[in-house]
Amino acid sequence: MRQPLTKEILLNAQYRPDQIPAHPLRQALNDEAHARPPAAILAPARLSTLTLFFDRDSGGQQEALEQLTGQLGFPPPTRGQAHYRAEKDGLLLRWSLHTEFARYTFVQHGQGAQDFEATALDAIPQAWLASLPGLALVGIHALLLPSSAAIPDSPRAIAGRWFDGHGLIGAEIGDGNGVVYTDLRLHPDSRLAGGFSRLVVIDRDMGPRQSGRMLQRLFEIEAYRMLALLALPMAKAQMQTLDELGLALRAITERMSQPDSDDATMLGELSQLSAATENLIAQSQYRFSAAHAYYQLVERRIGELRESRLPGLQPFREFMAHRLEPAMDTCLTISRRQDRLTARLQRATALLRTRVEVINEEQNKALLASMDKRAELQLRLQQTVEGLSVGVLTYYAVGLIGYAAKAVKAAGVHLNAELLTGLSIPLVALGVWWGVHRAKQALGHR
Repeated sequence: MRQPLTKEILLNAQYRPDQIPAHPLRQALNDEAHARPPAAILAPARLSTLTLFFDRDSGGQQEALEQLTGQLGFPPPTRGQAHYRAEKDGLLLRWSLHTEFARYTFVQHGQGAQDFEATALDAIPQAWLASLPGLALVGIHALLLPSSAAIPDSPRAIAGRWFDGHGLIGAEIGDGNGVVYTDLRLHPDSRLAGGFSRLVVIDRDMGPRQSGRMLQRLFEIEAYRMLALLALPMAKAQMQTLDELGLALRAITERMSQPDSDDATMLGELSQLSAATENLIAQSQYRFSAAHAYYQLVERRIGELRESRLPGLQPFREFMAHRLEPAMDTCLTISRRQDRLTARLQRATALLRTRVEVINEEQNKALLASMDKRAELQLRLQQTVEGLSVGVLTYYAVGLIGYAAKAVKAAGVHLNAELLTGLSIPLVALGVWWGVHRAKQALGHR
């Protein structure tokens, strides 16, 4: 069992003073090289594998493994561990947990494996199989046969014996040390709706370890192929939606060239199209990225088979190039169409916003010109009012001076009131004008 990497390992690593200090991650990183060692499988043997797809519920997979090991009498698994392996009474159990799927592999050694009437799942409780969480995405029964077994000498006879006469896919693997046949079809099995796929592997000179590696790669190829294809239905479903969004965007851009178009309405429609496009990307981005990663794993595992062609049969690489690669190209095309539509929406929105800004600037320019004209009129009116106010204030001030002069004359002082009043007019007018002018300067300064 691998020691899980914990925070305590990083913080509480202690070393002896006479030793060279080691990095706290050294042991964990070194153990990664031995995290998933392939099982050594000696021919003949029966194998069954199940790949269960789940949605963010890995806890249920852990509980299911604990239930199975308890029923079979295997050592209990460690909580939080992503891999498990145990063997008892000729039955080998391998389990691995991944981001969105869990894989079970059951191996029965030393069985007289000659057909698929009996499988490795016969040793697994039926009630436990029926209660498995998640959805079965891949189910495979495999036979590992020695070269000394009675094996038909033609692909047609092999297909008739193990694959119900279907067309075969096959190749020599491991530099000719083994041979594999499959039809990649689902054959009926009462334990799984839709049935199981079948593999027949012939051990010419592989030995137990190479046989285990080759079978693990074959299982992974089928699992990753199906996981990659999960993106295809989503890509097909989005084709029509992207067509509709593209046509709607085209209609808006055509309306933009019309002089009587409503810019605000078009901007709102562009916002709706952008939201719809982002929704499509959010729905499919993870699935498309995962499909690309799984497809790369399929190609890598096929390369690790080191296959060579058998006369009259299609090898795995050729089959995947004809069947899986077009599906991945479809997903890639949809992803690129999403990016192109997003770029078109951004350009159209920027163009429309620029157009709206230009119109607003013209309106603002006209508004400012109108405001300048009104300000000029107000200034002239103000200047007129200022002139009148000087005259009015002068009139009232001179009147007060006249009244004061008459009062002084009435008091017995010899004074020509009319002359004094007349002489005071220019002085008062000048004083009033100077006072108004100072007031304007003070207000302007503030």
